[in-house]
Amino acid sequence: MKIPKEVRIHCPYCKKHTVHTVETAKKRPRRTLAQGQRRFLRKMKGYGSFPKENPKGREKPTKKVDLRYKCKECGKMHTKGKGFRIKRLEIKRI
Repeated sequence: MKIPKEVRIHCPYCKKHTVHTVETAKKRPRRTLAQGQRRFLRKMKGYGSFPKENPKGREKPTKKVDLRYKCKECGKMHTKGKGFRIKRLEIKRI
């Protein structure tokens, strides 16, 4: 799917239609102070194995893509929706 690098959409902060730049969300490191992550690290410490075996044959064929729109006027970033599944994404210049 091809998406233009700049689109003119509504900015919830400016409350008007402005030009936005489009980019995909990048992976960030996990929060080490979250309860689930502390439990996971405690289980992994010492003589142990991975807490759960990975399920085979149930993975999805594609990953979800989260698009972020950055307003050129106010500089704030926002998303539209929750993301969508797509095989290949191409952000092109027009």
